[in-house]
Amino acid sequence: MGNVILLNGSPRAPKSNSKKYSEIFIHNYKGNAKYYEISKKNHQQLCAEIETASDIVFVFPLYVDTIPVTLLNFLKTLKEYPANQKPTVHILINCGFLEPEQNHIALEVMKLFCKQQGYPFGSTLSIGGGEAILKTPLAFFAKQKIKKLAKAIFRNQSCHLQVTMPLSKPRYLKESTKYWIRYGEKHGITKEEMDTMEIEA
Repeated sequence: MGNVILLNGSPRAPKSNSKKYSEIFIHNYKGNAKYYEISKKNHQQLCAEIETASDIVFVFPLYVDTIPVTLLNFLKTLKEYPANQKPTVHILINCGFLEPEQNHIALEVMKLFCKQQGYPFGSTLSIGGGEAILKTPLAFFAKQKIKKLAKAIFRNQSCHLQVTMPLSKPRYLKESTKYWIRYGEKHGITKEEMDTMEIEA
């Protein structure tokens, strides 16, 4: 039990699923918890906040099989301005893939950073289907795991959790394809346009 800070490393933090996951964590955490969004301009401010924390929970999405550049750049600053009393680092990561094990490389990246910089590594929660799960009746699966993570950190215990939607891969692919087609239509983009490899300049 202590002062926990949640650092949202999503490139679109204010509108991110990582923000929603952070809110669920704070709702279930019994101690003091503060939430911050990592931006280009607040690295040193966050490093100062870390000085007063007993625990950090990095909350972020998987980007190209690893951590997003928003978080990567902050870790570079944290390396330059390390905390005198280093808090325990915990991870809450989500990915769009159904399989939560897709997050493992990013978790290993964070573990390596902690090992090299002398930060104790604590608990992890890896969420599969993270882009969609909170928008479905299956959201309680994720919420239950986040509650367990919050309880473990409060009790100074270590746990390594993962969760995903209880769907078959074909069903998940079918439903996710329908979602992205509807999303494209909402923004005036056809399925054929999304199927191309062309990127607008």
